[in-house]
Amino acid sequence: MKRLILSCAMAIAVTGAVASCAETEETTSIADAGEVNVYSSRHYDTDLALYSDFTEQTGITVNRIEADADALIERISSEGEFSPADLLVTVDAGRLWRAKEAGILSSVESNTLNERLPDHLRHPDGLWFGLSTRARVIIYNREAGAPEGLASYVDLADPAYRGDICIRSSSNIYNISLLSSMIANVGAEVAENWATGVVANFARDPQGNDTAQIESVAAGECRIAVVNSYYLARFAGGDDEQKAIFDKLDVIFPDQDGAGTHINISGAGVVTNAPNRENAIRFLEYLTSESAQRYFADGNNEYPAVSGLDANSAVEQLGDFKSDTLNVADIGRNQREAVEIFDRAGWN
Repeated sequence: MKRLILSCAMAIAVTGAVASCAETEETTSIADAGEVNVYSSRHYDTDLALYSDFTEQTGITVNRIEADADALIERISSEGEFSPADLLVTVDAGRLWRAKEAGILSSVESNTLNERLPDHLRHPDGLWFGLSTRARVIIYNREAGAPEGLASYVDLADPAYRGDICIRSSSNIYNISLLSSMIANVGAEVAENWATGVVANFARDPQGNDTAQIESVAAGECRIAVVNSYYLARFAGGDDEQKAIFDKLDVIFPDQDGAGTHINISGAGVVTNAPNRENAIRFLEYLTSESAQRYFADGNNEYPAVSGLDANSAVEQLGDFKSDTLNVADIGRNQREAVEIFDRAGWN
């Protein structure tokens, strides 16, 4: 370890003799701290800072494999008991649900995680834990004016908004999870009527990512869109061109008089056959520390999962809101039904 090399060099410089360089208990524990193998579908540069900070604090080396979440789930399943994976990190409760259904996650009991994270951001059986959150919000073109009567997700199906809505494909996991939460909150029948009504209100066929929806609303190509908060915050805290786009928009946090605005998570779970299970749990606990939560908030414009910590200034520009406290496990549970509803509604 670097600390040991430096202390040896200093001893030689001071004494002029060949030092024995015997390891202290501290350096021995750092040298023997081991490793943790992280399979992650998060592709944000700020996560690299998380890994290096954790290693700096603990001496545990973080080895990572990055790929699409479904590919990682399939890989861990194929590797079986010989998988080197210790921790699966991914975006969206729906993907964590898929990992749970594949049987690749193991239950964790941690007082630290239970104390730091609210109940609805933890799997009831400790199979995964939310690390950061993002809200699925409605935006509209400020020049076109606030859509009258638009206060909830259900309202998006109102024929008053015919030809106004831009949104992503139904295959997008964010939309699947939104509909899954609606099934849990208002029932499958209302959720299906909603999907059918929104399809009738499309300004164009679903296309592009959330950034494309934001740019289209700002350009007046459509009046209304549904996007994740962190995409919007990128524009709010971006360069002059991005800020100019943001200034053409206003935000609605849906369902403030009801269940609250739908939120989703980035989260992680310890893999069933984790060879470095204790290090994986230690890394999970680190990810809920204040310093790690600041990386999530400042680096990717996400809301901290830990209660009592503030978001960054770009996110705070979006405003305060009441979030839905539906346990995110329920969002995963309704994924299959959500996909079937989208198919029947003709939402491509």
